[in-house]
Amino acid sequence: MELKSVIIKKPDDANIIIGQAHFIKTIEDIYETLITSVPGMKFGIAFCESSGPCLIRSEGNDNDLIKLAEENAYNLSCGHSFFIVIKNAFPINVLNQVKSVSEVCSIYCATANPVEVIIAESNQGRGILGVIDGEKSRGIETDKDKQDRKDFLRKIGYKR
Repeated sequence: MELKSVIIKKPDDANIIIGQAHFIKTIEDIYETLITSVPGMKFGIAFCESSGPCLIRSEGNDNDLIKLAEENAYNLSCGHSFFIVIKNAFPINVLNQVKSVSEVCSIYCATANPVEVIIAESNQGRGILGVIDGEKSRGIETDKDKQDRKDFLRKIGYKR
């Protein structure tokens, strides 16, 4: 078995969700979930089929984001994994809906940060071991940092 790191490509103004599911119908069900979740959201989805023709299946409502999801999913090529790229929304707006899709088994990350996916490759195929989401912690927040966090959440409308 060989361990590898795959760097995920994404524009700075996009968020990604990486997860695992279990059925070819996943791509259509996640599409239906996303298209009805946030008006004006743009997205692309790609799903790594892990039996039969083993194709990257894709859907979405933005061709550039679909292509980006396909490219990232193909670079991973990990069975039954899926990759969502979104703009004009945040993962917090759709994450519970995606997790409630009956085929979804787990979510590895939902982020705007730079991401590396750690995969294992054997003679049978590839699997996701985990992700590196963002950077290493630099310290523990101070009272000023806590106030800054609270002010920021109110500024962007997530708290009153």
